[in-house]
Amino acid sequence: MFATVREDVGAVMSRDPACRSPLEVWLCYPGFHALRFYRLAHALWGLRLHLLARIVSELGRWLTGIEIHPAARLGRGVFIDHGMGVVIGETAEVGDDVTLYQGVTLGGTGKDRGKRHPTLQRGVMVGVGAKVLGDITIGENSKVGAGAVVVGSVPANCTVVGIPGRVVRREGQRVGPASHDLEHADLPDPVEDEVTAAFRRLAALERQVRELEARLAERERCRL
Repeated sequence: MFATVREDVGAVMSRDPACRSPLEVWLCYPGFHALRFYRLAHALWGLRLHLLARIVSELGRWLTGIEIHPAARLGRGVFIDHGMGVVIGETAEVGDDVTLYQGVTLGGTGKDRGKRHPTLQRGVMVGVGAKVLGDITIGENSKVGAGAVVVGSVPANCTVVGIPGRVVRREGQRVGPASHDLEHADLPDPVEDEVTAAFRRLAALERQVRELEARLAERERCRL
């Protein structure tokens, strides 16, 4: 237990440049507090004290704004940065050294029982407001961009962005026309790309209409 606590503290200190001391982690980091409630609730769940586990989990949610189902499986060194609005569902699996930012949802799709939440392997990073939904797997060291909605599995060492999520980098190499990492200000926006393309098509159609109008006017002048 103490080793797990040390690893959780170390995860915050190594990944958040604003953190200055272990005491600051203990006093000021709701993501760290949420993990403490989760690990207690998860232990109670393993003892089949399900109602008590849910009560502990709900207390953690009230105090931190982070909701982690006690049956979910979280590894060591998980870092929930800021964390308000993070939701981790019942059958979610989160590997070691995973980083989750504010507003992330690891959710299910439908009401089927069994495995219905995502699996995040070691070293995954999920950006602000991203939604990872269903029984899918995000491979080791992959990154999910801010605001993405991912409903299909992602291979290891990839960067996925957009709605629906699409891979734009794989094994450090560009996939498709965009080349971006998880710098949130620089992530490609598929919606913006589609709108831009639509405006371009509209502009081309307007040129064609003007050309046709000019030809018709010229024909009318010739007839006169």
